[in-house]
Amino acid sequence: MPIVAQSTETTDWVSRYADEVITESERRAPGKPVVVASGLSPSGPIHLGNLREVMTPHLVADEIRRRGHAVRHLISWDDYDRYRKVPAGVPGIDETWAEHIGKPLTSVPAPAGSAYPNWAEHFKAAMSESLAALGVEYDGISQTEQYTSGTYREQVLFAMKHRGDIDAILAQYRTKKAPAKKSQKPVDAAELEAAEGSGAAAEDDGSGSGAEYFPYKPYCAVCEKDLTTVTSYDDESTELTYTCACGHGETVRLSEFNRGKLVWKVDWPMRWAYEGVIFEPSGVDHSSPGSSFQVGGQIVGIFGGEQPIGPMYAFVGISGMAKMSSSKGGVPTPADALQIMEPQLIRWLYARRRPNQSFKIAFDQEIQRLYDEWDKLTVKVAEGAALPADVAAHSRAVGTADGELPRTPRPLPYRTLASVADITAGAEDQTLRILGELDPSQPLASLDEVRPRLDRAEAWINTQVPAESRTLVRDEPDKELLGSLDDQARESLRLLADGLDDHWSLDGLTHLVYGVPKVQAGFPADATPKELPAEIKGAQRAFFALVYRLLVTRDTGPRLPTLLLAVGAERVRKLLGV
Repeated sequence: MPIVAQSTETTDWVSRYADEVITESERRAPGKPVVVASGLSPSGPIHLGNLREVMTPHLVADEIRRRGHAVRHLISWDDYDRYRKVPAGVPGIDETWAEHIGKPLTSVPAPAGSAYPNWAEHFKAAMSESLAALGVEYDGISQTEQYTSGTYREQVLFAMKHRGDIDAILAQYRTKKAPAKKSQKPVDAAELEAAEGSGAAAEDDGSGSGAEYFPYKPYCAVCEKDLTTVTSYDDESTELTYTCACGHGETVRLSEFNRGKLVWKVDWPMRWAYEGVIFEPSGVDHSSPGSSFQVGGQIVGIFGGEQPIGPMYAFVGISGMAKMSSSKGGVPTPADALQIMEPQLIRWLYARRRPNQSFKIAFDQEIQRLYDEWDKLTVKVAEGAALPADVAAHSRAVGTADGELPRTPRPLPYRTLASVADITAGAEDQTLRILGELDPSQPLASLDEVRPRLDRAEAWINTQVPAESRTLVRDEPDKELLGSLDDQARESLRLLADGLDDHWSLDGLTHLVYGVPKVQAGFPADATPKELPAEIKGAQRAFFALVYRLLVTRDTGPRLPTLLLAVGAERVRKLLGV
């Protein structure tokens, strides 16, 4: 069933933009679907920074759809952009791909072994699959198809006819030196790459290619590259002459010629007018004076349109990127994130922060804290104890106007699942045994009850946790350590071993391991911290460290109750020497 929009007084950023966009759409295009837009360039792996270009309008479009309005979310695939460089870290390519620099992305061969016909389709496919998993509904537009089919012919001819007006606007900014951008609080190096993901990054206005200004760039008929210079154009006949760095030159009729495109700073506002875009965000790299979004706000008027409502969105940072192989030095993609996180968590990360707020997506231990926070919010929402804005963000995370996303039927804590996956190394029978013993009152019948969260936790352990941090349970007791223990330490191990059978559940073992040092100090096992002297905490830490060393050779490890369940009572007693 469709999710009903919250009727509470939500003041989250999505609702506010939805209000503004609906009002503006009714003013500009009454009775027509609301149009929001995103632009993505498949110049390489499309990473998590670029995903904000999609999630920001998606969340607004979904809110508008929840309110019963027709809405279109356009994603322009900027696949007719020039191939600018060979990205680092992409399997199946080598330095020979440099010979294609300057060609449209759809004319560049796909990486070796790809199932797709060209470079652009290869990287579009991975992003499309991720967007489907994230519940993003959109209308995809290939700019290659738009230009080569002549869809924009009238707009191209119009831009060439009014090139003087366009040039006059651009000239206002060419002589201005943009002020230094205000630095944001740094997230980490990964975020600095997030600006390169859309066609807008080039900030191309077509100047400097010849004596006269032309807002159109042909691709050469011989080398297929955009190393061309327009030398003349006749408005009446639409005859255009160009030369290319490869030595080729020709005269064509632009009224029939489809192998070229408007330069970026003209192309973007042309599309705003053509599609009637009401809402489209832009990154900080496009929002400074003289940048494409600012200049486009003036150029769009030449095409008879208006600039969209366009909030600036901040960078997305990454904490931890072990074993990543994405482009640009290892910046992960949505597909990478979906390997280790459920779609709901990813949607929540984008929904809960205003577009101009930076945030991190965790690939390191921080992911466990994020999941804990998410699970606590879910409980609060169910109990009616969450703040309205948090309720709204949760609702946007778990589903769309069309209904809830597939979810884990029994969402056990991510950190518990990760610990079990770490210890069992993926052995399903062992995993089912351990998870089934967490709560004997609600035994787990099948691992399907904890999927897909279990699969995400296993993937995180296998791909993001370094080998030296993995948990390896001893095969044999540490006789040297056991032989060096004093009577008090041996007594603590005996108390633990004797209590295993009577406390064999997650809650029971938690009570047991925290209780042993209390009992040794002469206090009841269920004594509260307020009833205990401060030194008890030190005794607990020392006791935990001893048990960890005897079980996994280190002073720390997975939560001790989870570790005990995973190892099994008989093996625990063997390794404790009792």
